[in-house]
Amino acid sequence: MSQLSRDEILAKIKNKESLAGLDLSGADFSYEDLRGVVFSGANLCDAHLQNANLAQADFSDAHLEQAFFFGANLAQAKFDRAFLKDANLQDTNLEFASFKNADLEHVKLFGVQAENADFQGANLSNARMKRSNFKHANFQQANLNQAHLERSELNGADFTGANLEGSFLEHADLTNAKLK
Repeated sequence: MSQLSRDEILAKIKNKESLAGLDLSGADFSYEDLRGVVFSGANLCDAHLQNANLAQADFSDAHLEQAFFFGANLAQAKFDRAFLKDANLQDTNLEFASFKNADLEHVKLFGVQAENADFQGANLSNARMKRSNFKHANFQQANLNQAHLERSELNGADFTGANLEGSFLEHADLTNAKLK
């Protein structure tokens, strides 16, 4: 668990202090306005960020295993090299978010809006990505082994060099997708 209280953490955010590298595991930031906050390298395992506004937040290299982001605004957020195994990002806004080389194994991405999101080199094996919008998303060199993409919008997505072995694509829209 986090060594700081919720009020202490929110005071740091209000004072525009970085939360980089802090242990924030189990913290509850649900419904908070955390736009642009720097969480890089922080431990946010089991954190609750439901319906939080995290637009342009930086989670690079953060540990977010089993974090709960349900309904959060993560537009233009940065998750490069982050660990999100078993995290729940259902119904989030991921437009223009970056997940380069992130570990998203078994992540829940049901119903997300992820137009132009960047998943280059990410591990999305066994990810649940049903009924989501991934128009023009970048999946180059990503591992989508056993990923569930049923009924997802993949129009214009780039899967160049991606591993799609065993992926479920039933009723997915792959119009203009790059599948080399």
